[in-house]
Amino acid sequence: MSIDQHTARQARNYDAIVIGSGISGGWAAKELCDKGLKTLLLDRGRDVRHILDYPTANLQPWDFRFRTNTTREEWAADPVQSSGYDEGNRHFYARDAESPYVQQRPFSWFQGNQVGGRSLTWGRQCYRLSDLDFEANAKEGVGVDWPIRYKEIAPWYDYVERYIGVSGRNEGLAHLPDGVFLPPMELNCIEQHLRNRIQQDFGRTLTIARVANLTKGWKGRGPCLYRNLCSRGCPFGGYFSSNSATIPQAMATGNLTLRPFSLVKEVIFDERSGRATGVRVIDTVTLDDTEFNAPLIFINASTIATAAILLRSTSSRFPNGLGNDSGQVGLNLMDHHSSAGAAGVHDGYEDRYYRGRRPCGFLIPRFRNVGNDKQTQFTRGYQVQGIGKRMGWQEQKDSLAGFGRSFKNAVLSPGPWTVWMGGWGECLPSATNRVYLDTSLTDKWGLPMTVVDFAFGRNEENMQVDIQDSCAEMLHSAGFKQVNTFNYSKPGGSTVHEMGTARMGHDPNTSVLNAFNQLHAVKNVFITDGSCMTSSACQNPSLTYMALTARACAYAVDQLKKGELR
Repeated sequence: MSIDQHTARQARNYDAIVIGSGISGGWAAKELCDKGLKTLLLDRGRDVRHILDYPTANLQPWDFRFRTNTTREEWAADPVQSSGYDEGNRHFYARDAESPYVQQRPFSWFQGNQVGGRSLTWGRQCYRLSDLDFEANAKEGVGVDWPIRYKEIAPWYDYVERYIGVSGRNEGLAHLPDGVFLPPMELNCIEQHLRNRIQQDFGRTLTIARVANLTKGWKGRGPCLYRNLCSRGCPFGGYFSSNSATIPQAMATGNLTLRPFSLVKEVIFDERSGRATGVRVIDTVTLDDTEFNAPLIFINASTIATAAILLRSTSSRFPNGLGNDSGQVGLNLMDHHSSAGAAGVHDGYEDRYYRGRRPCGFLIPRFRNVGNDKQTQFTRGYQVQGIGKRMGWQEQKDSLAGFGRSFKNAVLSPGPWTVWMGGWGECLPSATNRVYLDTSLTDKWGLPMTVVDFAFGRNEENMQVDIQDSCAEMLHSAGFKQVNTFNYSKPGGSTVHEMGTARMGHDPNTSVLNAFNQLHAVKNVFITDGSCMTSSACQNPSLTYMALTARACAYAVDQLKKGELR
């Protein structure tokens, strides 16, 4: 073997490979590199460097050709992605034509194919799951039981919160556990009014959202400057992303190799050892196939893409996809529904206003099927997210008329206080909601097309009716007028909380992963993105992904050192 050949082979061998650099993949890379493993981080998209590659971060609306609006041409070209992006952040969204998939039933799959993934555009809401969530499947006979309980993940929630920085307020609710918080942002006067009234009238809690926006400088990042331009990338590191935090830290160890433009075709399985030996990658620039090897593999490509990778990774041992002895890979796809709610107008507090912007709203934690609240029309529950503000000229433009000084004064005068509230509801796991491959269709890389077949069920539909009613009831009770309920009837995927498809569980016959996110049948492969979720709860899930990732990395490295994964 020549020196050049030896060097090339060495460049393809690592201690660990992480597929995907979004929220969970970035965490996996950081944790493995911190623990001394030479780690290869793969992403199918381009590199995005913190600060340097945020081209619109400091632009004003008038700096854009279409004032940040989406054009008809973009709506036509990107019918899915354009419902998520605007002119200021579309460079962090895939193009529909370049990332096709088949919608058996309507499903919006928003894709961020770049280093950092959707950690650049996420909503930053961070809530813990509790044993109300971890025990629900077992108590109700739905899906399979979670193989963990809150006490096992609580220290990892602490660990993650201390690192990413979460601003919020402790409320003492057992079903929405408190965390390690930075100082909370403030509710404005109408939100505080609503908080007081629903506590008085219903015994419910309204709190400021718990978000990964830094209310003070933290770990060399931030603080948040309240510009509300988070989805363009924050040059100040005012919110947590892979690009601003975990990837730079992993790089600083000297143990990280980052390889963009690397589409993982399959995970390579060795029949003799019963272990995965590496991955086969398509270079999306040169179109070359390359193999990379490692004794430890983390798959964090996001729920749908992760399922597709597993299903493409076939062998005589796994003819239906890597680790798919149970037949559960691709099944039980979930997403929160966030279509229903209510809004209203309040006549009071006309002498009050607020300063500046705030990158979050408020939260009313789940109150249905909690304690003595028992519903017969649906199981599980929902949280309510909302925001209170005064109407501006944009909201009042259809009712303003005239010209001259009186019209100018009317335009410049704030309108009444308003509150908008919407429910984020749990979606039950169902085998009919699934991801599979259509081998009769191929994409530009020659890979079988990914098919998504998903629809909300009767339980979710009944929950949405209750969301409308309960939101309207709370607003009426708090003295709001012109209360209107709504249901946007958005398709699955619209909340961008897709999860399931490779669920955790006790029994290898009914699940894909064990309690440490390890493939039951292939011990050196771990999956810690949304694929692993056994149920969806109603809380925003990213904090749980990060905590499970940190926990799995600690376990995996320990097992690797003991020689259990080779």
